[in-house]
Amino acid sequence: MAREMILVLDFGGQYNQLIARRVRENNVYCEVHTALSIEKIRALNPVGIILTGGPQSVYEKDSLLPPIEIFDMNIPVMGICYGAQAMAKILGGEVKPTRVSEYGKTEIETSGESKLFKGVEKKSVAWMSHTDRIFTAPDNFTVTAETKDCPIAAMENPAKNFYAVQFHPEVVHTVEGMKIFSNFVDICGCARDWKMSSFVVDTINNLKNKIGGGKVLCALSGGVDSSVAACLLSKAVGKNLTCVFVDHGLLRKNEAAEVEEVFGKFDLNFIKVDAGERFLSKLKGVVEPERKRKIIGEEFIRVFEEVSKKIGAVDYLVQGTIYPDVIESGLGKSAVIKSHHNVGGLPDFVDFKEIVEPLRLLFKDEVRQAGRELGLPENIVSRQPFPGPGLGIRIIGEVTAEKVKIVQDADAIYREEIAKAGIKNLSQYFAALTNMRSVGVMGDGRTYDFAIALRAVLTSDFMTAEAAQIPFEVLNVVANRIVNEVKGVNRVLYDCTSKPPATIEFE
Repeated sequence: MAREMILVLDFGGQYNQLIARRVRENNVYCEVHTALSIEKIRALNPVGIILTGGPQSVYEKDSLLPPIEIFDMNIPVMGICYGAQAMAKILGGEVKPTRVSEYGKTEIETSGESKLFKGVEKKSVAWMSHTDRIFTAPDNFTVTAETKDCPIAAMENPAKNFYAVQFHPEVVHTVEGMKIFSNFVDICGCARDWKMSSFVVDTINNLKNKIGGGKVLCALSGGVDSSVAACLLSKAVGKNLTCVFVDHGLLRKNEAAEVEEVFGKFDLNFIKVDAGERFLSKLKGVVEPERKRKIIGEEFIRVFEEVSKKIGAVDYLVQGTIYPDVIESGLGKSAVIKSHHNVGGLPDFVDFKEIVEPLRLLFKDEVRQAGRELGLPENIVSRQPFPGPGLGIRIIGEVTAEKVKIVQDADAIYREEIAKAGIKNLSQYFAALTNMRSVGVMGDGRTYDFAIALRAVLTSDFMTAEAAQIPFEVLNVVANRIVNEVKGVNRVLYDCTSKPPATIEFE
């Protein structure tokens, strides 16, 4: 299906995936790319371009800048933060360090008529994060917004459909951000017709054409991403699909048995591999989070390679990789937030013809929509997210069998009490084992044991998240049960940090 697409050109900003998400919330397809040549940009045939923020200064010698030719493509362009400054520099404006930096929530005031600010309150709160600013706008640009310390908080050349904002409309802290993105989508003339039903049909057809009669092995964890990927492949290749569930010993309490019970009933050629001791031996002595992720990622691949040899030559390995995994694992010169085991954690050599990732361009809520379109049961589609590396990244420091049992038991208590309390609005919640040990007292005796950290967040897209305010009486019951029932724990903490600056997982 030919589809209209807005292109996000990434310059290393921390919110690049949020920008794509906001566009997609307007039913317009969007992709994030970095360091593209003008030829590749033209080949993508975007109806509009958004330039992201970034950590550099546009006046530095080696700073990343978009190709100047994008401003001759006769399509709308919007620059955000660094992207706004890049637009100003390329088109003849002046960007310099500011004497007063702006960080966090800032009152912004718009002025005049602007299609980008249609329906936006004249005064509102926006999220700023900059130490440089535009001092002089390019010719034919008018200033459309300001703050107390930033006279050019937004500017535009409406005749060319060029728009620039110094603030970040993509983050939830910018009150009118969604209106701004909706207005830009309208400026691009988008039909807003990108829907998940079309994605599902197109993907199944593409998979049929790509794979043909080839054999496919799907890495099935039981989570929503891999389940949806398996369902797509099942509809595309039928009996040529084998789903392999690897119990790496880092699952939640009783989870391996639950996954086997659920998916053993599906017509998916389901195979379970017990590999707990193998993974733990590979992780012995490893404390650095990125190393843990890469070790787990490589070992998954090696297990799948061994299974493929047993069942006969397998051409394709299918993974439930989703878009945030790809972007957080590093996109071009973007910062690597964390290497996801199925992206940045992959080894250099993989003994498969190709790795197929049918969900690679979808966000978590879009994956859930796809699952519903495919007819998956709601208990699978709405399942709590669980990272591929499992408890390996919910245990700070070295992973041992003893620590795995501690966090499994604590997490089970936490989930049980949340269910008893009838709390159903949490997007994700879990217990993690910190690497902190502290003095406590039990039965008139001194202890020196671990601290468990509880985490619960509310989010619509898993790219930004707020810490959930769980009633203290519930937390009190959880804490009392954990210190009394889980050997090796004498302290329970609650994580109140949002994302950003934290991530949802601990490692």
